[in-house]
Amino acid sequence: MADSAIENALWQGPAPLVLASKSAARRALMGAARLPFEVASVDVDERAIELRAAAEGAGPPMVALILARAKALAASAERAGRLVIGADQTLALGDEPFHKPADLAAARHQIARLAGRTHALHAAVAVARDGEVLFETVETAHLTMRPLDDAALDAYLAAAGEAVRASVGGYQLEGLGIHLFERVEGDHSVILGLPLLPLLGFLRSRGLLL
Repeated sequence: MADSAIENALWQGPAPLVLASKSAARRALMGAARLPFEVASVDVDERAIELRAAAEGAGPPMVALILARAKALAASAERAGRLVIGADQTLALGDEPFHKPADLAAARHQIARLAGRTHALHAAVAVARDGEVLFETVETAHLTMRPLDDAALDAYLAAAGEAVRASVGGYQLEGLGIHLFERVEGDHSVILGLPLLPLLGFLRSRGLLL
């Protein structure tokens, strides 16, 4: 059964899409666009893939794309004939990649590093069917965090709690994390980790959307 069963007169596909992601934000984006989809769990060692890609010289945008591709291919191998969407996102301050903080202390350190500076979010999406990648792209948004003193940092961490561990950079822009920023440049869906506009363009090119 599809996770998104809302009628959409624009949708022309024979079967729901498959979203190879556990992200609530990505599910919400797909649902808001009224794209019919099912969620698939994928078993890929993201950290190992990321380390190997970085060792081979891949920068943060390419790492995001490699991870999105791996998720789409892994799920498509188990769902014959279905279009599978894989997505991933990396955060970088210059060329320095960030990862999900292990605890509140790590989150505090990350936010302190980002405070008063502009960082990039690279969001990638890949679409695969039967083990073949049909489409992939990576889009970038730039976010400028406001300067933060110790009091502001402590207040944010106390309010956000363990949720800071769920996202790279220690924030969710769609929630309490918005208070950390003074400027955001980029598409909203890219910031949330799924470049929706290029994905919709691909689906239209395949006759799946009007």
